[in-house]
Amino acid sequence: MKSVPEHGSKAASPAIAAAREVLAIEARAIHELAAHIDASFEQAIQILLQCRGRVVVSGIGKSGHIARKIAATLASTGTPAFFVHPAEASHGDLGMVTRDDVFVALSNSGESAELLTIVPVLKRQGAKLITMTGNPASTLGREADIHLYAGAAQEACPLNLAPTASTTAALALGDAIAVALMRARGFTQDEFARSHPGGSLGRKLLTMVRDVMRSGAEAPRITQDSTLADALLEMSRGRMGMTAVVDRDQVVRGIFTDGDLRRVIAKGTDLRVTPIREIMSANPRTIGPERLAAEAVEIMERGKVTQLLVVDDGGRLLGALNIHDLFRGKVV
Repeated sequence: MKSVPEHGSKAASPAIAAAREVLAIEARAIHELAAHIDASFEQAIQILLQCRGRVVVSGIGKSGHIARKIAATLASTGTPAFFVHPAEASHGDLGMVTRDDVFVALSNSGESAELLTIVPVLKRQGAKLITMTGNPASTLGREADIHLYAGAAQEACPLNLAPTASTTAALALGDAIAVALMRARGFTQDEFARSHPGGSLGRKLLTMVRDVMRSGAEAPRITQDSTLADALLEMSRGRMGMTAVVDRDQVVRGIFTDGDLRRVIAKGTDLRVTPIREIMSANPRTIGPERLAAEAVEIMERGKVTQLLVVDDGGRLLGALNIHDLFRGKVV
């Protein structure tokens, strides 16, 4: 059995050589595409920014797959967009497109019959047409309000037939459009999170302390008149490795943690009669329920603690949370 040459060796296998050639061709296609970014790109961005409806992206075959991805990227970055299959558009789905929309058509040749069939209808409706092709002189290139070059001088396919470098170029151009629109709109992290609530960033930016904290009886607490023995019982019941210490009005006066317990045991403190106010940690770290759970993580990391008390504006105890609650909420 022949061994496969390691990366960096002089005699690369045919597979490795082919892979490197493909990546080089596709990288060159994107690099050369940059020279075609001109005033037409700026005009396309202005049309998209002024769109009062939605951006409808369409294409057939491999261009259709790229069109779907471009529509998804636009929709998730602040530009309402969706994909329409051009063949289905000819059989009723064109009713999804209104005069307030912008139609973006992808075709490397610029001669896709399915797209050309619906172009006259789009123009009668009054929708703006932006085309992305590899041939500005094509029918789609000529019929467009704005044409954007999205071609490649050479496909990575050894037959120079299968859409490879050209689809990579079109995909990159779609990303360029999405990012330019994001910057023009001042699209923020919070807006991104709202359209990605299921993602890790969405959870970090949308999850509030109130969503993960323990409240009511689940938040361990004792009064400041309690003894250390009372604190131990409450800590065992609450299973949070701590208990809050409050006054009669439920205002937080301190906290007693597992770490505090280890320290008083080392000193030989009488567990039965020692008042908790004498050994608690005063001025504990707290957070409000309407703060982001991600902020709770930051406070814990800065203070090198694993629990936080949740209080209202008057300092009254509302709940508590520890690092395990944040793990369960997938904030960490």
